[in-house]
Amino acid sequence: MKVYTKKGDTGLTGLIGGTRVPKSNLRIDAYGTVDELNSYMGLLRDNAISDEFKSEIVNIQDRLFTLGSWLASDPEKSKMTLPEILSSDVEALEQLIDKMDEELEPMKFFVLPGGHQTVSFCHIARCVCRRAERLVVELNEQAEQNPVIISYLNRLSDYLFVYSRYLTLKLKAEEIPWVPKK
Repeated sequence: MKVYTKKGDTGLTGLIGGTRVPKSNLRIDAYGTVDELNSYMGLLRDNAISDEFKSEIVNIQDRLFTLGSWLASDPEKSKMTLPEILSSDVEALEQLIDKMDEELEPMKFFVLPGGHQTVSFCHIARCVCRRAERLVVELNEQAEQNPVIISYLNRLSDYLFVYSRYLTLKLKAEEIPWVPKK
């Protein structure tokens, strides 16, 4: 299988199902941003502090590939059986958030991203996740998407925020509160 097919040289790409669309299509932007998020999750995994979190991130990356395959599919033409994204995937993220939250001080202020390189990677992944969510919400306005996709991205950004705070705690990094200048 060759990496290059030359089919995209005219600015079009194919969806699962065979439909050709411009590479600037919102659907392409949405699943491309999910792919970007997945790459940042890999970067985060390469810096994670424990095997437990590496395993969680691998599972999240699997879910992101699943989510991306749904976004890359023409819902009217695709005959391919895709893996499911389920509400239980969202619930799994909630359980992980709750587990980390048990060790964290309650939020009393917004925090500035940073404090440690791994924490910063986590914040970048969170921001990309929010962008992916916005794009999927916009795509949903044009063509109805599985609502679990939006829920999953929303919860994943929550997970990444809590994980950034958890990493800050475990790495003994400084958590700097945002104090607006007057």
